[in-house]
Amino acid sequence: MSEHQARAKELRERLVRWSKEYYQDDAPSVSDSEFDRALQALRQLEQEHPELATPDSPTQRVGAEPLKGFEPVTHRHPMLSLDNAFSSDDLIDFDRRVRERLDAAAIRYACEPKLDGIAVSIVWRDGDLVLAATRGDGRTGEGITQNVRSIECVPLQLKGADIPAYLEVRGEVYMPRAGFEQFNKRAREEGSKPFVNPRNAAAGSLRQLDSGITRKRPLAFCAYSLGHMESDGGPFASHSEAMQQLSEWGIPISEYGRVVDSIAGCEAYYEELAESRQRLSFDIDGIVFKVDDLALQQQLGAVSRAPRWAIARKFPAQEEMTVVRGVEFQVGRTGAVTPVARLDPVFVGGVTVSNATLHNADEIDRLGLMTGDTVVVRRAGDVIPQVAAVVADRRPDDAEPIAFPEQCPACDSTLVRAPGEAVWRCESGLGCPAQRRASIAHFVSRRAMDIDGLGEKIIDQLLASDLVQTVADLYRLNTEQLADLERFGEKSAENLVAAIAKSRDTSLERFIYALGIREVGETTARQLAAYFGNLDPLIQASVEQLQEVEDVGPVVAGHVVGFFAEPANRRTMDSLIDLGVHWPIPEPDQGGSQLSGQTWVVTGKLEAMSRDGAEEALRALGAKVSGSVSGKTTAVVAGPGAGSKLKKAETLGIEVIDETEFLSRLNSWQA
Repeated sequence: MSEHQARAKELRERLVRWSKEYYQDDAPSVSDSEFDRALQALRQLEQEHPELATPDSPTQRVGAEPLKGFEPVTHRHPMLSLDNAFSSDDLIDFDRRVRERLDAAAIRYACEPKLDGIAVSIVWRDGDLVLAATRGDGRTGEGITQNVRSIECVPLQLKGADIPAYLEVRGEVYMPRAGFEQFNKRAREEGSKPFVNPRNAAAGSLRQLDSGITRKRPLAFCAYSLGHMESDGGPFASHSEAMQQLSEWGIPISEYGRVVDSIAGCEAYYEELAESRQRLSFDIDGIVFKVDDLALQQQLGAVSRAPRWAIARKFPAQEEMTVVRGVEFQVGRTGAVTPVARLDPVFVGGVTVSNATLHNADEIDRLGLMTGDTVVVRRAGDVIPQVAAVVADRRPDDAEPIAFPEQCPACDSTLVRAPGEAVWRCESGLGCPAQRRASIAHFVSRRAMDIDGLGEKIIDQLLASDLVQTVADLYRLNTEQLADLERFGEKSAENLVAAIAKSRDTSLERFIYALGIREVGETTARQLAAYFGNLDPLIQASVEQLQEVEDVGPVVAGHVVGFFAEPANRRTMDSLIDLGVHWPIPEPDQGGSQLSGQTWVVTGKLEAMSRDGAEEALRALGAKVSGSVSGKTTAVVAGPGAGSKLKKAETLGIEVIDETEFLSRLNSWQA
């Protein structure tokens, strides 16, 4: 066997094994980028040595054989995969090939985000959903009709006029980021296996033999193409026209779809989505560009596994492989001990990552992780990089087990694990230097007391010099003390003292949040402040009284009561108030506030003020501000980039105003 034959054989065997893990087991052992590199290497090898190409090569396949346990469904037309572009040059080459085949100077392209989920085909007969299937191997998929029927956004019956007698739509089932994070958090708390990434979460949820399980998973659907249609009406002229009609029939489509006039427009769209990618509520791994004219698509045709009229421009990988060199244990503000993997630096999700969270001791056990292991590291959006999986067959002989400490790494106190919790904690409170440092960093943060210029390095200096032991000590600092510290001058000392002084004038909700009570975030702090009106009633509240506050359950109520029962916490609060920290005491709301009883939603990007500022202004006028649109919503303030919330408001007939109108009304309300 020649060197090239051996290499091709090795790549095929790897890709077949990885494909089974990815498509059938929903448990990949390597990152997407590793798979793509191997597939690209095999394709290149087969192009350079055509005698090595075989009909069953992974380069000729779309997905994997259908799973047993589901009824097989044969697609009327094959569900093809897409070729990938990894650079601007690849995209330009694609456009050149298209224009040369069509003998055209320029081509209109439809642009859509490439959702990171699982491809499905859904069929409606006379408007009723009758069939759904996975892509499978491209020709035969798995029948998953009942599971797809359980996805809330998929219409069981189409609405509107001219509904076709037969309509097949292709699209992506995916799991939004918030649902994925919440599902994995619950899985870790319960000691069950979390999913590696949202794509596998969607696939694993959709391919359940019990549709009741699928119903409980936070899945969504987005159509990306028309499969087959039988209708009295004429055919659509373009992909974009077809997508718009699907939307009118009630089928979800991408709100980010756009048509551009040239490949330059495709490049601009790619850059725009790449910049806003992290702010999306779902994962995308690239952009799909399609020739918009359906007649031209027909003329271009397809090769064995991919159409010639479409390509996927991939983003930098959100998953990569690297090696764990060690594990450190960090103590957080609430005493939780979190293991952090120290990695060989790797570029993933647009940044270089050298650390990744391992969550807790159970997660280390579940992964079977050892130092020296090769791992898949995932980073999506603003989520902290995490170790998603161990590549077991790459474990070196000198790999070492990871021992979770029995004592706090910062103060040597014995760690405690409460019944039913996955987290080990140090219960020394502010007696633990790590907790003390983290509590000060939280207290001064932007959404808490917002003390500008007081970063972690300065906090370390203040602690090391013994100028600060509690957050109250911050308000005792003077310029002379600060000017004596390294890298401080008189001006920088004056600026910091001024910033600390400015923070004395705050709000009750910010103060409550700044205290760092366990599981009391911004929303809960706001609700506690609104309900109790001042600090003393909150301090004196019982567990039962606290549970009368919206979204406060027995666990959070217990944390609040426990925090205020601690003498050291009470002393710190008294000191802060004695040192001038204060907030306005609201007058009792007699229903006379301008917006009393109303519920508002702010969405999109505002130019003249921040969304936080708009929401605070609305609350000051007595309105409740919600993060979601419902039938109880009074009005929506929509800035540029407003998406699903704006659409839902329009569907429900709720008043929508832009920022200019909002500012005008705000001026009249405050006059």
